[in-house]
Amino acid sequence: MRGSGTGDGPVTDRHWPGSARLAASCALAFFALTVLVDWDAGTLTVARAALWLALSAAVFAVLLPQRVSAGRGWLMTRGPLGRRVVRTDALVSVRQSGGITTRLVLRDAHGGRLELDTRVLAANPFLWHELDTGLRRSVHRGTLLHGEDAFRRLGERIDTETARAVLRASGLS
Repeated sequence: MRGSGTGDGPVTDRHWPGSARLAASCALAFFALTVLVDWDAGTLTVARAALWLALSAAVFAVLLPQRVSAGRGWLMTRGPLGRRVVRTDALVSVRQSGGITTRLVLRDAHGGRLELDTRVLAANPFLWHELDTGLRRSVHRGTLLHGEDAFRRLGERIDTETARAVLRASGLS
């Protein structure tokens, strides 16, 4: 898994390990606190401890973000419920949906469908580059039927955020 943008291997979300550790820490803290409160109340049993463990596992599953990776012509997300892959060089539609967080919905010509948080793309320039390159191939091949404008707007937003971050880091803003 490359992180520097060199080589031909897959690119992954560089922030995922920290997010996974945070999810595990929250689940562990939840388990410890519930068992401690139950023990202090004198009501802790093996069945109740198993219940707290199951609820902690559910907390972990809810908090664990999708793991996003990309390579030449593909994008994949893996989560607790499985993995989804789309061919970025054969996309037929790109759509943004969102309420609190904006999600990108991608569909390819082979029936693949994938949804991911746009913040992952904004925080990982190499993932964004792989997706952008694949989308340009889709446009060139004529498979992209819907969503080129939505993708262009997303690209402009990510480029603006990246430029602001560079200016902040350099002290110019």
